Amino acid sequence: MSPQETARRCAETMLAADRAGTMLGIELRSVAPGAGEVTMTVRPDMVNGWDICHGGLIATLADTAFAVACNSYGTVALAAGFDITFLEPGHVGDRLLARAQERALKGRTGVYDVTVSRLLPDGTPGDPIAEFRGRSRDIGRPILE
Repeated sequence: MSPQETARRCAETMLAADRAGTMLGIELRSVAPGAGEVTMTVRPDMVNGWDICHGGLIATLADTAFAVACNSYGTVALAAGFDITFLEPGHVGDRLLARAQERALKGRTGVYDVTVSRLLPDGTPGDPIAEFRGRSRDIGRPILE
C-alpha cells in the first residue's frame, strides 16, 4: 500500500470511530503523510455567552486535524500536549478549515502545527483565526488490520 493510501485509510478508520467529531460535524477534507485538513461549520449550539464559537470547539477542530496528520503513518499516535492561540472569533455560519502539517518527527515524538481559518466563499482559506501546536507520541499500535 502506498504512503498516501495508508494515510487515507488511517484517517477514515480513526474518524469513523470519532463520536465527538461526528457530533460536531467535522469532515475530512484531505490527508497525506504528516498532513491533514478537516472542516467544521459553526452552528448556533456551538457559541458561547458572547455569541462567538466556543474556543474549546475550535481547539477540538484543530486537534482533529493534528490527529489526522500524526496518525497518517499507520500506527496510533496520541497527543502529548498542545497550545493554541486565538486570533479572531468564529461566528455562526462560518465554515472553518484546520490544516495540520508535521514540523518534526524524531523517533516516537512528533511536532505539528495547525492553522484554523475561515473558508472564503470560493473555498479558499482566509486569514487565520487560531494557531495550534501539538506534540504527539507514537505508541506503536497498528491502526489498520
